[in-house]
Amino acid sequence: MSNKPFQFEPASWIPFKDKDVLERVRNIPREEMEKHDNPDFKIKIVPDVNGLWLADMILRIRESDEHDKKLVMLMPNPAPTAYETIAELINRFRINCRNVYTFNLDEWANEDGEVAPESYTAGFNHSFLMSFYGNIDPALRMKREQCVAPTTKNIKDYSKMIEEVGEGGADICYSGPGWAGHIAFVDPDTPEFACSNIDEYLQMGARIVTLHPLTIAQNSLHGCFGCSGDIANVPPKAATIGPADVVRSRNRLEMHDLTTMGSFSSWQRLISRLVLYGPVTPQVPSSILQLMPTTVYVGERIAEPIEVLERVGY
Repeated sequence: MSNKPFQFEPASWIPFKDKDVLERVRNIPREEMEKHDNPDFKIKIVPDVNGLWLADMILRIRESDEHDKKLVMLMPNPAPTAYETIAELINRFRINCRNVYTFNLDEWANEDGEVAPESYTAGFNHSFLMSFYGNIDPALRMKREQCVAPTTKNIKDYSKMIEEVGEGGADICYSGPGWAGHIAFVDPDTPEFACSNIDEYLQMGARIVTLHPLTIAQNSLHGCFGCSGDIANVPPKAATIGPADVVRSRNRLEMHDLTTMGSFSSWQRLISRLVLYGPVTPQVPSSILQLMPTTVYVGERIAEPIEVLERVGY
């Protein structure tokens, strides 16, 4: 039997293919994962990422009520159980949301760039309105027009809307990396975000984009598409905020804790390391967070080592 090492190049469609960088980040030990060259890019490994996100959100909403101060939040979706929990806490503690303005990060679009309406049951705005806005006591919730989502009509002005309502930008941007390293639906290798350098990239705002195949595969595993790998049922395009909206936010909270139905299996384990410790590049869009003050919570399951599991199948 030959002992010659088996070597190969990553498939051509994979966005980031630097094998030396990939080997380095996949082998970062657990004890090194909270370290970063940017002291304002704070990485913390925790047992419950979701609980910290909920706590951060409810504290900000309560503060906006107590100080009668506007709060503008960029919201990830779909996260129905999380938003239902937040709504329940708002109701229980009688927190008035009159000053809260939410902007959804993204929404599905068809091949012609038409954005899905809120009636689309697999849509992000549909989920958000049902689980968050719809569950808040009418006496406490914000005006309906203060919950904003990308639409066919507003997408060209979406970044401007966030900037104007937020008086320069959102107060907080909540995010988490996709399989291809996206932030919102800012995917790698999408022609709509083509640019010549990182400075140009950071100035790009909201738009309709063509989704990367990995993003479509990832979302086919989500509940809104039946957790069944039904890739033909996932829309090919999306409306999304741009890198500029992330840059202009006054605070950023990034969450890395996605596994397959709560199991050990996760497509996020490698991309988390690439986002946090790889180069800042449009080929890994969420990596731009390394340049800014950001709080990153990494779940213990994502911090598990990446290694061969010889006795494990799918």
